[in-house]
Amino acid sequence: MNVIFNTVGVVGTGAMGRGIAQIAAQAGSTVLLHDTQAQAMAAAQDALYQQWDKLAEKGRLSPEQVSSYKANVKTAASLSDLSGCDLVVEAIVEKLEVKAKLFADLEALVAPTAVLATNTSSLSVTAIAAKLKQPGRFAGYHFFNPVPLMKVVEVIAGLKTDAAVCEQLSAYALQMGHKPVTAQDTPGFIVNHAGRGYGTEALRIVNEGVSDFATIDRILRDQAGFKLGPFELMDLTALDVSHPVMESIYHQYFEEARYRPSVITAQRLAGGVLGRKTGEGFYKYTDGKAQIAPEPAVPVVDEMPPVWVSSRAARRAELLQLLKDLGAKIETGQSPSAQALTIVAPLGFDVTTVAVVERLDPARTVGIDMLLDDAMTKRRVLATNPATRPDMVAAAHALFARDGKAVSVIRDSGGFVTQRVLATIINIASDICQQGVCSPQDLETAVTLGLGYPQGPLAMGNMAGPTNVLEVLFNMQTVYGDQRYRPSPWLRRRGAIGLSLMHVEA
Repeated sequence: MNVIFNTVGVVGTGAMGRGIAQIAAQAGSTVLLHDTQAQAMAAAQDALYQQWDKLAEKGRLSPEQVSSYKANVKTAASLSDLSGCDLVVEAIVEKLEVKAKLFADLEALVAPTAVLATNTSSLSVTAIAAKLKQPGRFAGYHFFNPVPLMKVVEVIAGLKTDAAVCEQLSAYALQMGHKPVTAQDTPGFIVNHAGRGYGTEALRIVNEGVSDFATIDRILRDQAGFKLGPFELMDLTALDVSHPVMESIYHQYFEEARYRPSVITAQRLAGGVLGRKTGEGFYKYTDGKAQIAPEPAVPVVDEMPPVWVSSRAARRAELLQLLKDLGAKIETGQSPSAQALTIVAPLGFDVTTVAVVERLDPARTVGIDMLLDDAMTKRRVLATNPATRPDMVAAAHALFARDGKAVSVIRDSGGFVTQRVLATIINIASDICQQGVCSPQDLETAVTLGLGYPQGPLAMGNMAGPTNVLEVLFNMQTVYGDQRYRPSPWLRRRGAIGLSLMHVEA
């Protein structure tokens, strides 16, 4: 198979540049490494050699492959040494003026047919190319770190990029063993745009005093299926990386409420509490391990009160069956007795609002999140209201933990934790489709490969039910009065008529 780009220049030899160089060399291209610091180039080449040697030791590469890959990587002492490249990919500092200057210099050196690409994660492709004489041959080519393992690359067309250039870059991505997804030149492209909901909504939940970092992480791992909780993830990526991206996308979208950052991360960034690499973030770390307090023990309740379930509870039939399986004494009257533990299961509303609207005694009312099928989750989440009696909280906790499933108890919140976070993620993803940033299928691919979510956000919406997600957002907007929760037209129309969120109009 003939490689699409025979000679590839990589400018910038940090982690991203080395990763791009590695997969390009493995695809069969001759790779020229260039960096303003000669020592950095040599170190990068040496690091690549060592990486291939280690893979050979593990039996993943043959000696012949290692020799071939090493022969494909050379250093370029000056920028002019890249003049014969068919493709030049830049992976330098995220500063618009620096990148624009580099590509202006490159344009004067390379052949008119050569393709120029930026690995920018947050800057406008159109803005970087604005002063080029041939902006049609310039595109975004956004890889993720570590490049060899993160098998997705965003191919971004600037305002004047030729379609053929994006087609070439997509085809080359496949030759390098990566999955290309195409995106319009919008802030955050696909992955960083779609990822805005997870951390920012979790931060809002903490800011409201609903629960603590560890509990929210447990809920989103065990109930929603994420590999890492949002605070674990931010500690891993470090706030000096994640918070500036929050601010950048928020400001690039002219203070769009859906992307609003948090004062919590701004303060921690200012104080140098960045995450694992500084030994302290949302958690403290000893020998690289997070120090997390154990969960509260399940209360011991001598005499369990009878249980009454609201007629308006989400998944009421499933909830009643669950309570029956747990051995609860269930009341079936139109209203609860004076002794009953009252269970509500709202979508988007808080427990307080439901208790008032349904004329229930708030002192005996506890909420449970039933957005997702209980059989599919590893944790149940209960919510109190400001008036809930401690004995009723203990009874609810003990009852729902009878079968050994973990239970978290949080303070009142419109949408609990999982509803809020999933609805925010799904809503932002829906609006990405509404804006035409990318296709629904490319969105799902980019998010699952680039963010490691258990499934794509549109698939999450279909699993929870688009109509249910729409109800969560409408009710959260009522509770909080915040435009952050206004439903995207994409979600609103499909949820209203029961269509899949993947459905594209003819």
